[in-house]
Amino acid sequence: MDGFRTILKFFMNQKTAIGYSFMALLTMGGERVFSLVAFRCPCSDENFRYGLAFLFSPAFVLLIIGYFVNSKTWKLFTGCWVNPRKIFPKGNACHFFYIFGQITLNALVAPVMWLSVALLNGTFYECAMSGLSNPAYLDAVCHRKSEKCFGELHKVACDKSSMPFSESDELKRTLQAQSQMLGWCVIVTTALLSLLTTCCVSCQSKVSHLQLMFWRVYTEKEKEQMEQTFQLYATKLSERNLKCFFENKEPEVIPLPAFQAWEDASQLYSFSSSNQHYSTIHKLVEEGQKQAKEERETMLDFVDRREIP
Repeated sequence: MDGFRTILKFFMNQKTAIGYSFMALLTMGGERVFSLVAFRCPCSDENFRYGLAFLFSPAFVLLIIGYFVNSKTWKLFTGCWVNPRKIFPKGNACHFFYIFGQITLNALVAPVMWLSVALLNGTFYECAMSGLSNPAYLDAVCHRKSEKCFGELHKVACDKSSMPFSESDELKRTLQAQSQMLGWCVIVTTALLSLLTTCCVSCQSKVSHLQLMFWRVYTEKEKEQMEQTFQLYATKLSERNLKCFFENKEPEVIPLPAFQAWEDASQLYSFSSSNQHYSTIHKLVEEGQKQAKEERETMLDFVDRREIP
């Protein structure tokens, strides 16, 4: 039993890495399915558009899904039409762009994985670039090849070219090599930018490393307890309402937060060294809802910046 708890604790502590690994496996599997089942290079003048559609369209869809599943997206935009101050508070005009940038960084994880895997595989890029009719590109690719290369490059991806096999195979290998080099460039650039972003955020942290660890643990525990409390009070309220409806009874009072309290609790929050509150709920409880309304902070809670959307 102790060994099982140790293993479970290890996986819980590494859930971010496990989540990214699982996402990478799903991306690789999805790309493989697309390549084998759905993708059919037309080997015509449509090669370029068709290949780019399969290369970038899934990445765009994954980006949109990343925005949808990120809870901070809805915290930021819910009610912003009625109250624009939520996203453009006084004295902090860059508030919206800062938060939206953080949300975008999280949402970009899956699209970048897709592009990396698709480029390393080379199928989509090979089809797309074999249909590119740019004279300069054709001169570079078909250098020291027969004249047929200029007119039949789009057939190379399907092995339908009348060029000698050695030339056709060399062209395919060249296109695949270009694709893989671009894939590694995407991976290296993403890794470097991730490292620099993480370092910049850590250097600007208002709290120490240990306190930041405590903050992350608190945030996760509060989220778990909040979901359980929602279930509890929603169940109690629905049971009371149905019972009163069918039995024609007066409802008993079930205390619930006021509308403004819900609004205050939904704000994004950042740490203040003067008052060590670890969440918006914590601040509302410690300072009271009235004071929180007067001194509302709508800044990004950077403690969950590494969450997977």
